[in-house]
Amino acid sequence: MPSGYNYTVTDTADFPHPEFDPKDSQPAGWLDEQELAAARGSLPLVYVDAVPVRVDDSGDVIAVGLLLRVSREGVMTRALVSGRVMYHERLRDALLRHIEKDLGPVALPQIPPSPQPFTVAEYFPTPGITPYYDRRQHAVSMAYVVPVTGDCQPQQHSLDLAWLTPEQACSESVQAEMYGGQGVLLRQAMAHVGRLS
Repeated sequence: MPSGYNYTVTDTADFPHPEFDPKDSQPAGWLDEQELAAARGSLPLVYVDAVPVRVDDSGDVIAVGLLLRVSREGVMTRALVSGRVMYHERLRDALLRHIEKDLGPVALPQIPPSPQPFTVAEYFPTPGITPYYDRRQHAVSMAYVVPVTGDCQPQQHSLDLAWLTPEQACSESVQAEMYGGQGVLLRQAMAHVGRLS
């Protein structure tokens, strides 16, 4: 990680929900900034990470979608889809919401009725405890490989969405552009689907 770089893997996950107007009252299950800061300081938060993929007719992964973003410090990064699970929200619904938020309303994710994560990532505010780091909080994230079949366009604060082969996505050059442990998560995802030995 570059010196002085305060990247947060879930930076874009905490922008207001697309249907949320700050002038309105808080939606059920949504924390204001002070409540969120208090929660982050006292307990782990639940997240989902999604690795968007394209598959061929036999179900083999042929491409991985990576978002291009600029961090608050002005550093270009590659990122997976990631975000918090809201109170009283099913994991499946959280995945759908974050994929739509990051890839657009017609991404058409193929999420089974009872999705099973390929791993659980534990993000800590202290570097080195696990490969996953988030300077703001302790977060526990269920990670999923999610095939998408629709038209995906970068949303929110993403500049681009690149579709790379699994080999390209796991290359050293692309891995160097991913921070907070998302490169490790991506490699685990590709090993899970048999595209990385």
